[in-house]
Amino acid sequence: MRSPNLALASPRYVRDATDPRRVERALNDFRDGLARWRLAVALARLDIRNRYRGSVIGPFWLTLSTAVMVTGIGILYSTLFKLSLEEYLPFLAVSLLVWTTLSQIITDAGNSLIYSEGVIRQVPLPYTVHVLRFVIRNVIIAAHSLPLIVVVFAIFGVMPGPEALLAIPGLLLLFINAFAGGLFLGMICARFRDIQQIVASAMQLAFFLTPVLWKPDLLGDRQAWLPLNPFFVLMETVRGPLVEGGASAMVWLGAIVYTAAACAVAFLFFVRFRARIAFWV
Repeated sequence: MRSPNLALASPRYVRDATDPRRVERALNDFRDGLARWRLAVALARLDIRNRYRGSVIGPFWLTLSTAVMVTGIGILYSTLFKLSLEEYLPFLAVSLLVWTTLSQIITDAGNSLIYSEGVIRQVPLPYTVHVLRFVIRNVIIAAHSLPLIVVVFAIFGVMPGPEALLAIPGLLLLFINAFAGGLFLGMICARFRDIQQIVASAMQLAFFLTPVLWKPDLLGDRQAWLPLNPFFVLMETVRGPLVEGGASAMVWLGAIVYTAAACAVAFLFFVRFRARIAFWV
């Protein structure tokens, strides 16, 4: 005998999955989710509070670990690369902070929907609220390390010029990619749980292929190929204005193109598979 619950739920699922209004439903989800940004902020703060419950300094442990890495790696690699600390340490501090934020966002993106499984199954909220919650959580955690850059710049007398303001649109591009990545990887990892391990392994390889510890000019003429690395262009839109007097037009073009592609892929997947998310988490 067919279950009455299944009989009621199945037609609804089929209609929603094949409804030509899927684009409209997805756009409404975006609109309603962004309109509830205060809820996303409250949930993100709750996540951070629960993650560091019982800790003395909370998220500042990340700041402390980054400071230790900057000091240790800075002294070692400045010697290996034959660079002065005054030249290398500000570059390294910004690089590690931006890379740590980027890596944490991509690694955590796979859990953006899985982490909210209980809420998704019980409360009819827009899915974009959960993705926005993930983005805001990582923004708040990254902000705890900003004083480290200020301290390093003050110690070595680095004073960025007016071009430092270009780091703001760079950060905006970074977090637009974070939202797109949280939406796309959140759905993919909810459906295929092994993808998250693949992403984590890929990020370890990307760390060595991206100029985080080493400067791009060490590649000589081959640095012209670096804009093909999406991690490099996203990082350089923030790092360039702060420590290198700005980023090239090719870097900005690459960052905009990669951001548009990420948003397009995430939106297409969201339109197609939005109705199945509750079944996947």
